[in-house]
Amino acid sequence: MAALKSSTRLKRSDPVMAALIERVPESILDRTEVERPDDHYGALLRSITGQQLSVKAAFAIYQRVLAFFDGEIPTPEQILAADPEELKAAGGLSRAKTQYLRSLAEHVVSGELELLKLNDLPDDEVIAELVAVKGLGVWTAQMFLMFHLGREDVMPTGDLGIRRAVMIEYELPELPGHDQLIELSEAWRPHRTLACLYLWASVDASPDGS
Repeated sequence: MAALKSSTRLKRSDPVMAALIERVPESILDRTEVERPDDHYGALLRSITGQQLSVKAAFAIYQRVLAFFDGEIPTPEQILAADPEELKAAGGLSRAKTQYLRSLAEHVVSGELELLKLNDLPDDEVIAELVAVKGLGVWTAQMFLMFHLGREDVMPTGDLGIRRAVMIEYELPELPGHDQLIELSEAWRPHRTLACLYLWASVDASPDGS
């Protein structure tokens, strides 16, 4: 019911978005292609292992990391206790991702990253907390906000899929930049996360993927 009300408000706020919502079935909005851990630490670990990989490859790497720890999501202490080279080899991780996992673990163990506190922080402060960890960039933090914390008004202006969809739907001559996307998306507040789901779905649903 909440999603329906949000869609109605989006339709009223922007005629282009209204046409998109009418065209794209709500049933294809779900972008949770793979199961995500319920806890904050597990979700961030999953994000790091899957960065810059296809869904299939990301899942395979993640499963190999879990297998290294007897099929369980490793605790920060277990990550730090593991030999980095053995973890890298067993998990099929790059050297950089192995370092990123250790950075996440170090921030959690030291208390620099207070995971439970993230629930109560505004979006911009959540992003600031996460990007302090090596390997967690703004885009990853925004995906964490959208899909893990369920924040309703996130606008990932650096996401290529969003930029492509906006260019197509709004008939722009080129991919929009950050400032143009922020200006255009003002009409979607406070439901920019839902607007992004429709934009992603519009690209996924197009016959040629463009």
